[in-house]
Amino acid sequence: MINIGRYNTLKVARRVDFGLYLDAGDGLEILLPQRYVPDGVKIGDELTVFIYNDSDDRLIATTETPFATVGEFAFLQVRDVNATGAFLDWGLPKDLLVPFSQQRARMNRGGIYLVYVYFDDSTKRIAASAKIDKFLGNVIPRYRDGDKVSCLVIDHTDIGYKVIVDNLHRGMIYENQVYRPLELEQTIEAFVRAVRTDGKIDLILSDKTGRRVSDLSEHILQAIDDEGGQLFITDNSTPDEIKAAFACSKKDYKKALGYLYKKGLIMLSREKITRAENRGDDICQGHSLND
Repeated sequence: MINIGRYNTLKVARRVDFGLYLDAGDGLEILLPQRYVPDGVKIGDELTVFIYNDSDDRLIATTETPFATVGEFAFLQVRDVNATGAFLDWGLPKDLLVPFSQQRARMNRGGIYLVYVYFDDSTKRIAASAKIDKFLGNVIPRYRDGDKVSCLVIDHTDIGYKVIVDNLHRGMIYENQVYRPLELEQTIEAFVRAVRTDGKIDLILSDKTGRRVSDLSEHILQAIDDEGGQLFITDNSTPDEIKAAFACSKKDYKKALGYLYKKGLIMLSREKITRAENRGDDICQGHSLND
């Protein structure tokens, strides 16, 4: 059984002048137009293709990559608006419809909107909805502390960044956990910090403190070398100075300095940090903070 609006791996059944027909099972064949046929494909080969409805509502296959598939959220731009609804550019020849009933407010040509792509069982067509709330929080989150997830950044507030987690849940990355710029519409990897009782998820951008500080330690050593063997950002520097230089918190910076000092790689004073005579550059590699 094929999944409309998603990627499918299908066998090449036969070749015609205008493309290939792919075996979709139960006697159904789906056309892959000639312009999408990879070089060297033979009858019986398997191809991974995206299946959607063309302008005549026939199922069609493509090797092009849409901006979003069924079950995903994305920010998409309106190409046109007519009496049916708004039509979004989603990277394929046929635009994606957002019916008026699925718009929070009337969409305008050229506008960019957050939508959810779904398969409409009543019309048997792929469509999109800007009423995203009904597509979130419908599955109980089954995450553990430290699990890696994919996040779409959808808003920036005073307390942090709102995200959609794995196209299923609402999440938050708090401002004090952000040490590098995040952009709206950006998809990032993050790590679960806690699952709240309301099903929303608190996230951080680094998985474990040890790994984060180990990476920061290497960054500090490189910065010392780049500055000729000494660095004037110490554990007495302000949090803003440290964040601007190393995109980290003062707490993590002090941990990294302590790690490097323990390993005999740096010398510390109130005014500066210098390389110790023992320059074992590889000592940081493969060690935890508890070594």
